[in-house]
Amino acid sequence: MRHTRRFKEVSKLKILRGVVLGISMFSRIPVPQLRWSEENMRYLFCGFPLVGAFIGLFIWLWTLVCTALNFGFIIRAAGLTLIPAAVSGGVHLEGFCDVSDALASRAEPEKKRRIMKDPHIGAFAAISLSAYFLIYFALCCELSLDMRSFPVLVLIPVLSRSLSGLSAIFFPSATDKGLLRSFKDSSDKGVTVFVLITFALLSISLMTVVNPLAGLTSVILSALALLLLFFISKKQFGGMSGDLSGWFLCIAEIMMLAGLTVISLAK
Repeated sequence: MRHTRRFKEVSKLKILRGVVLGISMFSRIPVPQLRWSEENMRYLFCGFPLVGAFIGLFIWLWTLVCTALNFGFIIRAAGLTLIPAAVSGGVHLEGFCDVSDALASRAEPEKKRRIMKDPHIGAFAAISLSAYFLIYFALCCELSLDMRSFPVLVLIPVLSRSLSGLSAIFFPSATDKGLLRSFKDSSDKGVTVFVLITFALLSISLMTVVNPLAGLTSVILSALALLLLFFISKKQFGGMSGDLSGWFLCIAEIMMLAGLTVISLAK
């Protein structure tokens, strides 16, 4: 109730500015360019799940095109694999690569954080990214799309981004500096948490209504991904960072996709 009252008190224009700034930050979707200020950054994370909604929209449109043109499953799977990266601009894949390099180093947390700041891609990042795309593409090839599995596929990007935003706010940060820390410190946590939880619950509810087994599986797998993120961020890096948020998003999405694929084939 407290978050609801806080949400009503905030100017809708301020939230809209934060949403637009968030979409601009986390995607390639053309939106008005706003000034980077602490006021505009207060609601930046509120736009995060909407990027997932746009990805789901493009997945739906791509599926319609494939059906209309009678494309085979390989072309369909290629589009499903590339759409998330195309819409987001690969911003989260960059974090996935940085974390992969850092984890492979088996170094101390401080050195791992320095590795993540290196703008160059390492061998382990290249290997991990190639494996990620290969597995994602293979799962999309095997995925049996119907009226019960397709809505779940469309909602996965929304749920993953909602949880990624919540983890960025609630999990301890690795340092007092960095982009994620500045977003976290500037955000209006009451409104932001309310928006992120609302999107997460809506996604889970819709998934469960259209496909109870797939919805429950997505909840379990995303929760496991959150636990994995918590322990890895704390033990391996000393806390959360923007790269770890991107890494989690990629891991959570591929885990939920794997669960959906297995369920769609087992029916």
